[in-house]
Amino acid sequence: MKSFKKHRCIIEIKDLWNKKVLMVDIGKNMKLLMIEDNTSVSEMMGMFYKKEKWDVTNAYDGEEGLKLFNENAQTWDAVILDLNLPKVDGMQVAMKIREVSAEVPLIMLTARDSDSDQVLGFDVGADDYVTKPFSPITLIARIKAIHRRAMMQPVSHEEGVIDDFDVQTRTFKLNSRTREAYLNDVLIPDLTPKEFDLLRVLSKKQRQVFSRDQLLQLVWDYEYFGDERTVDAHVKKLRQKIEKVGPQVIQTVWGVGYKFDDSNVPETPMK
Repeated sequence: MKSFKKHRCIIEIKDLWNKKVLMVDIGKNMKLLMIEDNTSVSEMMGMFYKKEKWDVTNAYDGEEGLKLFNENAQTWDAVILDLNLPKVDGMQVAMKIREVSAEVPLIMLTARDSDSDQVLGFDVGADDYVTKPFSPITLIARIKAIHRRAMMQPVSHEEGVIDDFDVQTRTFKLNSRTREAYLNDVLIPDLTPKEFDLLRVLSKKQRQVFSRDQLLQLVWDYEYFGDERTVDAHVKKLRQKIEKVGPQVIQTVWGVGYKFDDSNVPETPMK
């Protein structure tokens, strides 16, 4: 997990869901990179960023955005990325950012509103997807929520150390400290931050059915603005990664939502 030395503001809260004490960086004076070729959008958001006292660097094409990101790759608290960029397309920018950092929160902005575009955005590593036109207040809320969620560090009550495994069943193990999950002791590969959080929420309450609205609140950490496709897109990608190592444990409950159930998984690794 990245460290914060110059602009850190940490509070201690109780996470009743995970039964932990959490040390949370609440994101004051965050350092953001906004890659957006529309100067009107950048200028409009600049007023809201200033009100939050955030340190924001603007780039106006994909090439410039990648250059700025790579110059300070370990210091960004979030990246706001337009999909339609000159020089280097936003999808390519997202993929290159993810090659450098799997952890930095990444929010995509786009005028497109199709399911395929949204799924593609999540495929390349976006944590959230905001369709233009959007409310600046909405974007600010999403930045805060994603950053707050990314900064949660679970610590046990008794000894101040992180448990080895938050979840451990007959065939499945999950470790929040290393952000790794295993099926029959085989690592589920390349989980993005949101995919891991989704798997953690589902697996902590085995065979409990979660609606999409519940998952939006528990995983994305705020009242979402109505786009349940976000959950479906992340579940699709998560399932693909699980199936690389073993049988499927994320089940659809039609008309309701999703649940975690490994009762049908044999206790032998997939060969």
